[in-house]
Amino acid sequence: MKTHFASLTAALLVASAGIAQAETNVKLTQMHICCGGCTKAIVAATKDLLGAKVTVDQDNEEVSIAAESKEAAQKAVDAILAAGYHAKTDSGDVTIADDSGAKPGNVKRLEVSGVHNCCGACTSAIKDAVKSVAGYQADTCKPKQQSFVVEGDFDAQALVKALNEAGFHVTVK
Repeated sequence: MKTHFASLTAALLVASAGIAQAETNVKLTQMHICCGGCTKAIVAATKDLLGAKVTVDQDNEEVSIAAESKEAAQKAVDAILAAGYHAKTDSGDVTIADDSGAKPGNVKRLEVSGVHNCCGACTSAIKDAVKSVAGYQADTCKPKQQSFVVEGDFDAQALVKALNEAGFHVTVK
């Protein structure tokens, strides 16, 4: 009977440890996920992460992250940003980095890189975003290219903001 009681106590301790482990859930919204290529790229960017499960909802252009900790959730978000996607997060603990490198003020030419651009629909959304920036004149964005140049007389931070709002995470040179 003592052995049975000890085994039951150990099983309860293991079970309660699993319940006590906090789970962090994060939803990313306002992303550009137009096709299966976008979905595959998010899955590929996060597939090797430990402690986080990422679910892509292409129809609603959202990503859900279930992670064992805030740190694991942040790593998943960072991997998605690095893959060229931008989003809004519903979490106060998990953040979207402003790591574009855009400086305040107008520029005549700016190289944009790191953007997810797998198809014509991605390219159209990118072009619509950059054309919305005051002072835009031209760009070299083409499908399946993650870098392009924007020319005109425009504010670099306004360009990054327009791309972010369209669901694209970028860096500038």
